[in-house]
Amino acid sequence: MMLENPAIIWLILVILLLVIEIATMGLTTIWFAGGAVAAFISTFYGASPTAQRTIFLVLSLALLIITRPIAVKYMKKGQPKTNVDSMVGRIAVVTSRIDNLAQSGEVVISDISWTARSKEASCIIPAGSKVRICAIEGVKLIVEELKEDR
Repeated sequence: MMLENPAIIWLILVILLLVIEIATMGLTTIWFAGGAVAAFISTFYGASPTAQRTIFLVLSLALLIITRPIAVKYMKKGQPKTNVDSMVGRIAVVTSRIDNLAQSGEVVISDISWTARSKEASCIIPAGSKVRICAIEGVKLIVEELKEDR
């Protein structure tokens, strides 16, 4: 019977995993397809079934752990930021003095008022100043004051 040949089984698994990856685009099964290709190739070198399964598991997990984060980062590079993420780097105006020690401060950006804190703990930013948004922590904007000489 044809399915008793381990090379055919690995080849069917490669095709199945690639079809699943194409259908889901989740960057998960592609790494297991790579492991299945290596196991498929190992059949031609006389690897035992145990060695083939070990090659499949070890290489698949290594590819998943090592290369998936890089691939995901690369694929997201051209995607535009949405919602709150798009605010990082933008300029806002301080409407209420920012003082981290007093836990006070407010900025306005796009006609929306936000609680704000200075990036530097001891920095006090007066009302009317312009600030750049560095990060977002919960519902607070973390900002740094823009100097006039920039």
